[in-house]
Amino acid sequence: MPAHAPEPDTTPAPAPAADSLSDPLERERAHLSASRAALRAMREDVQSLDIRDVTANWVNAAVLGAQIEDRIKALADLSHTPLFFGRLDYLHRVGEEEAEGAEGDRFYIGRRHVHDAAGDPMVIDWRAPVSQPFYRASKKDPLDVGLRRRFGYTAGDLTAYEDEHLSDPTESVRSSKLLQSEIERPRVGPMRDIVATIQPEQDEIVRSGLGGTVCVQGGPGTGKTAVGLHRVAYLLYAHRDRLARTGTLVIGPNASFLHYIEQVLPALGELEVKQATVDTLVGAAVEVRGTDAAPAAVVKGDARMAEVLRRALRSHVTPPTEPVVVVRGSRRWRVPAYELEELVGQLLDRDMRYGAAHEALPQRIAHAVLVRMEEAGEAPDDRVQDSVARNPAVKAAVKAIWPAVDPAKLVLRLLSDAEFLAEHAEGVLTEEEQRTILWVRPARSVRSVKWSAADAVLIDEASDLIARTHSLGHVVLDEAQDLSPMQYRAVGRRCSTGSATVLGDLAQGTTPWATASWAEALRHLGKSDAVVEELTAGFRVPREVIAYASRLLPAISPGLAEVESVRESPGSLSVRHVPDDVDAAVVAACVESLAHEGSTGLIAADARIPDLARALDAAGLTYLSPGEETTAESRLTLVPASLAKGLEYDYVVLDEPAAVVAGEPDERTGLRRLYVALTRAVSGLIVLHSLPVPEALEPA
Repeated sequence: MPAHAPEPDTTPAPAPAADSLSDPLERERAHLSASRAALRAMREDVQSLDIRDVTANWVNAAVLGAQIEDRIKALADLSHTPLFFGRLDYLHRVGEEEAEGAEGDRFYIGRRHVHDAAGDPMVIDWRAPVSQPFYRASKKDPLDVGLRRRFGYTAGDLTAYEDEHLSDPTESVRSSKLLQSEIERPRVGPMRDIVATIQPEQDEIVRSGLGGTVCVQGGPGTGKTAVGLHRVAYLLYAHRDRLARTGTLVIGPNASFLHYIEQVLPALGELEVKQATVDTLVGAAVEVRGTDAAPAAVVKGDARMAEVLRRALRSHVTPPTEPVVVVRGSRRWRVPAYELEELVGQLLDRDMRYGAAHEALPQRIAHAVLVRMEEAGEAPDDRVQDSVARNPAVKAAVKAIWPAVDPAKLVLRLLSDAEFLAEHAEGVLTEEEQRTILWVRPARSVRSVKWSAADAVLIDEASDLIARTHSLGHVVLDEAQDLSPMQYRAVGRRCSTGSATVLGDLAQGTTPWATASWAEALRHLGKSDAVVEELTAGFRVPREVIAYASRLLPAISPGLAEVESVRESPGSLSVRHVPDDVDAAVVAACVESLAHEGSTGLIAADARIPDLARALDAAGLTYLSPGEETTAESRLTLVPASLAKGLEYDYVVLDEPAAVVAGEPDERTGLRRLYVALTRAVSGLIVLHSLPVPEALEPA
C-alpha cells in the first residue's frame, strides 16, 4: 500500500487545505456529502409521490402506500453506517450492464445504490457485477482493477483511506489495517453486516446462484451466519421479482439469536425477509406446553416416524363394500362396489396427498355416473358432474371410504393408543422405541394435550401428508447441525420447489439428535444434490483462543478441520484456577473485562445462572439477558450456556467448564456445549475454574 495513504488507526484526518478539493481525503469527503444529499433527494422524491390519481380503489391505494413506505425506509440514511466503504478504479471503462446504468472507470461501492438528479449512479450497490472485484481482486489476479481504495470511518465520519495498486508490480502485498480494524471493531448492539469485509471465499458463496442449495460448514468465527444473510441480500438483488413472488425465510435456533441478527438485512436495504425458529414454523397448529425426555425426543425426531405417520393416515381409507346409488329426478344411477374399489385403488397407487385424494374421490365417482348418463343418451356437462359430486349419497360414500383426518388427532391417537401405534410401527420402530414415545397418561382431547416441540413436528409432517405445505423461493437455515431428521423434513417442505442455504458446524451440535454428517442432513432436507462448502479461516476468534478450544475437536468431531484464525492477539486467553469463592472471582473478572471497550458476556452452565445473578446484583453490576440489546451503558450479558450459540461478545468470562459439560445428558454433548462457550469471544477470554477442567482440554 502506498505511503501517502493515511494509517487507519493512527493518522487523524488532515485539516482542509485552501482548496479543500485538492486534498484526496477532502475530495472523498465531498463525494460522501454529495452522495448523502443525493440519497436524501431520492427519499424526498418518494415521500412527495401523490398516488390519488393512480389507484383505482382503496385496496390498490393501501398496497401501493405500503410499498412506498417500505421504499422510504429502505432509503433511510443511517448516520453511523457508511454510505460507501470502498472505491474501484478500473484500467478500462466498464459498460452500463455491469454497473447499474453507469459507465466509466471509477466506482464507489456501498450498501445501496445512490444516484444524482440526472440518474447517474454516485454509489454502486455492493451486489452489482462491477462491485465483485472489490472482494475478489488480488495482486495475482487484479481483474482489470488498477486501484482498490478502502475507507475508514469514525462515528459516521470519513477519517482515513487505504490504497492498493493491484496492477502495479512494484507494490508489495500488504495486509489491510482498515480491514483488520473493521473486523476487530468492538461489538455493541445487535449483529452488524460484514459487507465491507467479505473475503474472497465468502464472496463465492454469497454470489452463488439461486437454483442450487449451498451448505456451509464453518467453525466459530468463520462468518458463516453473516455469509448466509448476505447471500439472501444478494439473491434478492439478483432475483428480486422471482423472490418477491415466492418469498424468503431465515430460520434460526431461538428467539435470542433471531433478535441478535435481525438488523443485518435492513442495514443492507432488505426489509421483507421473514424470520422464524423451527418451533414457531411448525407450532401454529397446536400450543407447545410440554417437553420430552431426551430418549423420547430422539425417537420422535427420527425420520422413520414419517413412515409410521403415513401408514397411520392411510389406515383411515376403508375399502368400499356397498354400491353408490345417485338419484336424479326419476332416474337412479348405480356405481357398484367393485368399481368404487378400483377408483380408490387408483388414488392409492398415485400416492397423492391424502387430502387431495379426499377431494378427488367424489369427482371420480361423479365421472363414473356421468359415463352412465352418456351411455343412456343424456348429455351432461361439468355443472352436472359438480352437482353429482355434491350429492348426499356420494358425500356419504366418501366419508365412509376416505374420511377427512385431523393431523393433531392422528398424532394424539398414535401417542396414546398402544395398539394403534404397534399396528403402524411394526417393522419400523422396535417395541422399546414404541414404549418410549407412548404417553403414560393419554390425553382426552387435542386441547388438553401438553404438546412438546417434537410432537408439533409430527403434526406438521401429518399435515403435509394431508395437504402440501407451501414452498418458498429460498430458505436460510442457521445452526442446522442441531436439527433432528424430522425437523429437516419440516424445513425441506418450506423450500421443496425452491433452494436453501444451510449453515452450521458439526462440532457445535449440542442436541441428542444432532446430525452426524451434512450428507445425512441434506438427504432429510430433500437437497441431496447441494454443494457443501467449508470455511476454515477464522476472522472473529483470536488465534490463542481458538487453538485452546480446538483441543476438544478430536473428542467431539474427529476429522473436522481446525479453524485457522487470521487474528494474532497475544494475551487474549487467561485460564485461572480459583480454589475458593468462585462467585467473587467471576465478578472480579467481569469488572476486569468491562474496563475494556465493547461488550462482555458471562457464560455459565444453566444451573449456575441464579447464583451468578445474585453475585452480580450484590456487586452492583447491571446485566442483560441474551437477546437484549447491549448499549454503551449496559455492556454485560449473563448467558446460560444453552443459549450462547451464535452470539458473540468482545470479552467473555467463562465460569466453571466442568459444570457446562456436566449440565448435558452425555459427555460428548457437554464437550460440544463447552466448545461453543469457549468460542464466543472476539478480543479476550477468561476461563475460571475451581474443579479440574475436562481432560479433553488438557494439552496433548
